[in-house]
Amino acid sequence: MKARNWLGGLLPLAATLLLTAAMPAHAQAPAVTAKATFAGGCFWCVEADFDKVPGVVSTTSGYIGGTVANPTYQQVSRSSTGHAEAVEIVFDPAKVSYATLVEKFWRTIDPTTKDRQFCDAGNPYRTAIFTHDAAQMDAAKRSLAALEKSKPFKEPIVTEIVAAGPFYAAEDYHQDYYLKNPIRYKYYRTSCGRDARLEQLWGNKK
Repeated sequence: MKARNWLGGLLPLAATLLLTAAMPAHAQAPAVTAKATFAGGCFWCVEADFDKVPGVVSTTSGYIGGTVANPTYQQVSRSSTGHAEAVEIVFDPAKVSYATLVEKFWRTIDPTTKDRQFCDAGNPYRTAIFTHDAAQMDAAKRSLAALEKSKPFKEPIVTEIVAAGPFYAAEDYHQDYYLKNPIRYKYYRTSCGRDARLEQLWGNKK
């Protein structure tokens, strides 16, 4: 009797193992994500723009491209570290391609101004695409080449395309600022002339 009970206990276990082995690999594996990092002036605005894109998993405001580890907002805003305000985007490549994100990026910035975006002036507000591998570098450069032929404005494009270095998340109060402080955010964005200039450049409608 004890032997039969022991064997009987093995049968459900064996069945479970067989069912698990038969499951498709994609059902067991975690979702694959990738990163894209863009500097487009005020990171509050870049974050808000990309949170609306289907396939974007998360956005983080922060600093990249400088020479000081763990910089503060005060240090960066004084242009003393070489960092740019930027947003690190985690996305699902099965839902949105890197090339699509780059196309979106162009139309959320003014790529014709050096060390400035709208009402924010200084090196921290430069525009740049920070690539994470050779494939991203190639895609960004191809996108830039195509844009230079088709752009709807006469001014040259000055946006940098460079390999990504260390990215440092900004202080907590900067994260999701447009959600935490919607009235202040909308006032800033409107008074800074961001959307008015984007409409002038690209014909964007908000």
